[in-house]
Amino acid sequence: MLKKTVLKALNAQINAEFFSAYMYLGMSAWCEDRNLPGFAAWMRKQFEEEQKHALKIFDYVLDQNEAVSLEPIAQPPAVYKSLQEIWEETYAHEQHVTTLIHKVYALAMKEQDFATQGLMQWYVAEQVEEEQQASAILEQVKMVGTNSSAIFFLDRHVSKSRGD
Repeated sequence: MLKKTVLKALNAQINAEFFSAYMYLGMSAWCEDRNLPGFAAWMRKQFEEEQKHALKIFDYVLDQNEAVSLEPIAQPPAVYKSLQEIWEETYAHEQHVTTLIHKVYALAMKEQDFATQGLMQWYVAEQVEEEQQASAILEQVKMVGTNSSAIFFLDRHVSKSRGD
């Protein structure tokens, strides 16, 4: 049985993960609209991964014989000034998600909820990879510039960089 505070935090994290998926799907559409299929494919894969992250917590809550409480998902941004802005938003968002996950983990520690700590430890480690990838691609976009022909080569490279 989960304590109410932990259940509430887990349900909020499910919502945050679904928002992340929704955000990445919108970014994928933006990239597709600008003929950047590699970046669009990366964002689409991220969309799918974030859904899996949400469902992992969803299933955990159900396995604990608790109720999942789905909340409305906020509309993500749809307009970006540049590809660099997309990657700045991606990196900042992953840092935000890391903060959320750390809060759930800390709450599980405070409540001595060892099972939830175990679950959230996986997310803590996963966020290291998420932030690293977003940061690396952001730095590459900054290096080549968004109006450079090199962006097309980077677009092709990024589509292969996920390795999922």
